[in-house]
Amino acid sequence: MRTHLCARVDRSLLGAELNLCGWVQRRRDHGGVIFIDLRDRSGLLQVVVDPDCPEAFARAESVRNEFVLRVIGQVRLRPEGTINLELATGEIEILVSDLEILNVSDPLPFQVGEDEATEAVRLRYRYLDLRGARMQDNLRLRHQMIRALHTYLDERDFVEIETPMLTRSTPEGARDYLVPSRIYPGQYFALPQSPQMFKQLLMVSGFERYYQIARCFRDEDLRADRQPEFTQLDIELSFVDEVGVMAMMEDMIRTTFRSVLSVELPNPFPRLTYVEAMQRFGSDRPDLRLGMELVEVADLVAASEFKVFSTPATAEDCRVAVLCVPSGAALTRQQIDNYTEFVKAIGAAGLAYIKVNDAAAGRDGLQSPIVKFLSDEALTGVIERTRASSGDLLFFGADRTHIVNSALGALRVKISHDLELVNDEWRPLWVSDFPLVELDEESGGWQSLHHPFTSPADDDLGLLESDPAAVRSRAYD
Repeated sequence: MRTHLCARVDRSLLGAELNLCGWVQRRRDHGGVIFIDLRDRSGLLQVVVDPDCPEAFARAESVRNEFVLRVIGQVRLRPEGTINLELATGEIEILVSDLEILNVSDPLPFQVGEDEATEAVRLRYRYLDLRGARMQDNLRLRHQMIRALHTYLDERDFVEIETPMLTRSTPEGARDYLVPSRIYPGQYFALPQSPQMFKQLLMVSGFERYYQIARCFRDEDLRADRQPEFTQLDIELSFVDEVGVMAMMEDMIRTTFRSVLSVELPNPFPRLTYVEAMQRFGSDRPDLRLGMELVEVADLVAASEFKVFSTPATAEDCRVAVLCVPSGAALTRQQIDNYTEFVKAIGAAGLAYIKVNDAAAGRDGLQSPIVKFLSDEALTGVIERTRASSGDLLFFGADRTHIVNSALGALRVKISHDLELVNDEWRPLWVSDFPLVELDEESGGWQSLHHPFTSPADDDLGLLESDPAAVRSRAYD
């Protein structure tokens, strides 16, 4: 039905007669001449219908958004002054000689490609949402990524193996989805949470390198980074150590980014231990684009008469940390109060702060209700250790270690996005040496298992208590 895709038409086809098919992105009637932006999977192309072709013009008058058309016309240059440099086909247009309406469209609940519609509306009319450029680009990006992964692993002698979906239940971190058996009444299959059961089977069978892009199903409450149904790349290798696995996975990610996005990632990726990541960022998966870090100041305020600081500074399993916000002194009291409520929702008792109006003026250059409770030595030490400059804002967290980490870690992310402090770049990172936990049958709680690559003292931070189930899941996934 068509000879070309819309966005593949260029100056080299000037004068050629083409057959095109697609959807109407937009229709405009300019004083007797009708302009239609025709869209197919490749992109947009402008077609022009004028009264010299009365039959085509009559049909074009009835055309509306998302009608499906077939047009026949000649490629020509756009008139001077009408070139659209933001469009790949912005230099040319099609002068229509014939137009056929293949399908009509009812009025739409929202315009394709526009962001005004709510998520609920877009999901209800998913077929319309998927027509938009953003969703189409996302799906094509996923296709390109999967293709790049296949290519990389195939070149390194990996075998792709598909494992069964209907299997027996395995003890993992979430409930299984169950599928009743028609042949065996009262019996059920379980959908796989991940392909764990078959890994050992394939390894002992002699498949030293295999992978699968596996569908996984977990009957659990929704989380920000996990759906009940999701896809994971599952890779297994034999006769390899931790260093070898990390090196290959890092090279795979670097190659995929280069192939799909033309982005060069650092070589090697930076590495942090779990303990260091929690101390500096309050998170076991820190966003390095944000820049700000948590700074420990317990030793500076331990002798303070301000019990809110001195008590946790001298207590076991507690910490006093500071988050320095660049140019944060411009925040209003209402904004600071809002951030206080934000950390309270996470579990913090409150949020102390100091505005650094003039870093060189010592105590006189600082603004906060808590300044009067801290000594000159403590204030000077905090300014020096955080490298605060004039105009910065210091937020303090003083409590149990896991509460401070959770509150200031989340606050770091929120403030960075609110104040547009996020660098637009890719910052990959390895976080290693996660602690392991197990269920204590006597107490019913979680207890730490010392990781072979960390010392017992590393567990004294009390980091596991914030969300032991989540830590267990990440440690064993």
